Amino acid sequence: MRNRLALSALAVAATIGAIAPAHADQARDARFFAQIEGKWRGPGEIVAGKYKGTKFVCQFDGSVPQSTIGMSLDGDCRVGLFTQRMSATVERQGRGYKGSFLDGARGEGLDVTAGNVSRDRVALTLNRKQLDGAMLARLADENTLNVTVSVRVGEELVPVIGMSLDRLDPVKVGSVN
Repeated sequence: MRNRLALSALAVAATIGAIAPAHADQARDARFFAQIEGKWRGPGEIVAGKYKGTKFVCQFDGSVPQSTIGMSLDGDCRVGLFTQRMSATVERQGRGYKGSFLDGARGEGLDVTAGNVSRDRVALTLNRKQLDGAMLARLADENTLNVTVSVRVGEELVPVIGMSLDRLDPVKVGSVN
């Protein structure tokens, strides 16, 4: 009887230990994505490939879904006189993230097939047919979001697009502006 109680106590402790990090991860992820809410604008450049050197300016509205952990960015990027609509949605599914860039790989965009959030960044795995890549979005500070999109060439991830977005609206953390 004493051994059963000890084993039960160990099982409960192990279960709580396994659950606590998941909740801690979810809370950390939710805090990160909450910082993405708002209006963002800034320059970018294609740094590799056929269109290397092409500069553009993007503007996005960031939001978080009500029912799950994640984010949506909706806006456009402009090159000279041409404007291209841009959107991305990422939501937590299990311990990872899924979503789409534009209309996903079935259309003209990319699928987000996995992701990981840390304190100040999100790393997302991108896929479209034979193209594999990654997007890293890092909050340099509360008002600067740096985004790098890379594609896999052989065993290497090669950066192809870089952006530095500035917050256009004031950020609120708790009761402090």
